[in-house]
Amino acid sequence: SVAQHANNIFGDHQDVMSCRTTGVTMMSTGSVQEVMDLAAVAHLTTIKTRVPFIHFHDGFRTSHEIQKIEVIDLDKVEKLLDRQALEDYHAIAMNPEHPHQQGTSQNPDVYFQGREAANPYYFALPEIVQDTMNRVAALTGRPMRLFSYTGVPDAKKVLVLMGSGAETAEETARALMRTGEKVGVVRVRLFRPFSAEALLTAIPESAERIAVLDRTKESGALGEPLYLDVSAALFAAGRTAKVCGGRYGLGSKEFTPAMVKAVFDALDTMEAGQHFTVGIDDDVTHLSLPIDAHFALPDEGVISCKFFGLGADGTVGANKSAIKMMSAQTDRQVQAYFAYDSKKSGGYTVSHLRIGAAPIRAPYLIGQADFLACHQPTLMNLDVVAQSVKPGGTVLLNLPDGMEIPAKLRRSIATRHALLYTIDADAIAAQCGLGGRINTVMQTAFFQLNAFFPEKQRQQLLTESVQAAYAKKGEQVVAANLNAIAKTANALRRVDVPPEW
Repeated sequence: SVAQHANNIFGDHQDVMSCRTTGVTMMSTGSVQEVMDLAAVAHLTTIKTRVPFIHFHDGFRTSHEIQKIEVIDLDKVEKLLDRQALEDYHAIAMNPEHPHQQGTSQNPDVYFQGREAANPYYFALPEIVQDTMNRVAALTGRPMRLFSYTGVPDAKKVLVLMGSGAETAEETARALMRTGEKVGVVRVRLFRPFSAEALLTAIPESAERIAVLDRTKESGALGEPLYLDVSAALFAAGRTAKVCGGRYGLGSKEFTPAMVKAVFDALDTMEAGQHFTVGIDDDVTHLSLPIDAHFALPDEGVISCKFFGLGADGTVGANKSAIKMMSAQTDRQVQAYFAYDSKKSGGYTVSHLRIGAAPIRAPYLIGQADFLACHQPTLMNLDVVAQSVKPGGTVLLNLPDGMEIPAKLRRSIATRHALLYTIDADAIAAQCGLGGRINTVMQTAFFQLNAFFPEKQRQQLLTESVQAAYAKKGEQVVAANLNAIAKTANALRRVDVPPEW
């Protein structure tokens, strides 16, 4: 985020929006798969058009997400390259063999004319970008549009936004459509130059109320950048839909399906030009929308896992290894995201893992999980830990001998009828000479409690993982971790949960 009243190391769209007056083409990516697909579009188009590109995705949300994707064959992409355009670019590039002068100073008599002379390049860009998207899509089988629409053909309420938030909005709209709601979502991929024609084609004529969501804030402006562009395009076309603008996700604030539903619900009563925020409790200017905290999308076929640890205890590293292992060794789709605060080492971390048969489109944190693991005994007192297991789920606790499970966590496990397992991971790590590094123990216990692999394959994969991770640290470290794997199997304990807990 661009520093305002405070610094924030996490991401939103404030930084890229500050670049929109520079004349660069701006293209937004909403998922890990799109990062690859649109990267090809950006490179091919910038060579053909001689206009620079900013191809951006959501920092910390998309950039830090691990997900299985389909890799594009770069040899096939190379065949789409405009070789003549590349040669022309090289011919005008700075080169001491054929020097030229540029960046000169101009007076008012010609400066204005020079600025307008660039117009044809920008007028032609949207069509060229769409053509390049079509050619790349022919290779991948994944269609792309400058503005894509997801929803019923006769939608009454429509959201317009870009980035990873569009993935969340689209999945929520699909769920609401199944209940009969006439809703839709327009995802913006090409933000600059802004094609009003492509936008108007994407928004159904039936739309009566439109909410434009920006992940940025411009203090003192009549509205945020995307809202102003959409409003201008609709006004010029004579569309009569009521348009309002909202802010979400500043500083990487969560944007969930419940928040998307809150916007759709609020559209029923909003007036044109009304502004709002979603995802916070605005008790100063009272612009925030009420959110139904119990609303969540169904996740049939997806196993959700949530791990609580401390920075530098190895939890995040173990979960990265686990999710990559499942991605490489099975045909399952996977997603992993790791949440931590700016304190990094010493602050608590939460690993969010999803495993399923179909592609996972959920760029938001897991609320309640099928599998919950607390790797640090000191974190068991946290309310968020107690609230993070689904009814009928499984709980794994790193519990030192003689330590009591906190009362609120016991009640949560009992009322949700969850299965409970414990292990003294600290003791095993100490016995094996690993100090406070409990990651190998807890990773082994995780795989033992979840049937992702047959036992023989599981042992082989864990062994190979340890050897790959610690070979550079010496045979002694490898042996210590292999010993921890062996000890874990007999140390894991099933705990009967009394109803009166």
